Amino acid sequence: MMKVPPFDLLKEPVYDVQQIQKILPHRPPFLLIDRILELTDDYIVGLKNVTMNEPFFVGHFPQEPVMPGVLQIEAMAQTGGIFVLSQVPDPENYITYFLKIDEAKFRQKVVPGDTIIFTLELTSPVRRGICNMRGVAYVGNKVVTEANLMAQIAKKQ
Repeated sequence: MMKVPPFDLLKEPVYDVQQIQKILPHRPPFLLIDRILELTDDYIVGLKNVTMNEPFFVGHFPQEPVMPGVLQIEAMAQTGGIFVLSQVPDPENYITYFLKIDEAKFRQKVVPGDTIIFTLELTSPVRRGICNMRGVAYVGNKVVTEANLMAQIAKKQ
């Protein structure tokens, strides 16, 4: 059983959603991260508030809304993208592409009203623009999703 890292949700975020949009190319309804709570050289902590207004809940599933696992991984990847782009001095000139997702596990349902906390940490140093990260997502004190992600940072064309 993984121990949930401590977070201070009352602390000023490192990035709010406006600042996130200056770093990532994603836009609603596909921007799946609301805040970055912590950012160091080794790890990042992001937050997503899951609301009933999410467009995917219309069809997934009308009688019992559940956030699709693939979108949980996408939100984790977006958090990782912010982490990778924070490593360069001019992030607006770069984009992150995900190359690999391994060992993804979905341990609990994510439903409207949940707040997902994503933690990603480097599993090896960034080399030649390739970044390997371990991601874990929490709702409350429970692990909901885990995955190993590999991303590449590339200069925009």
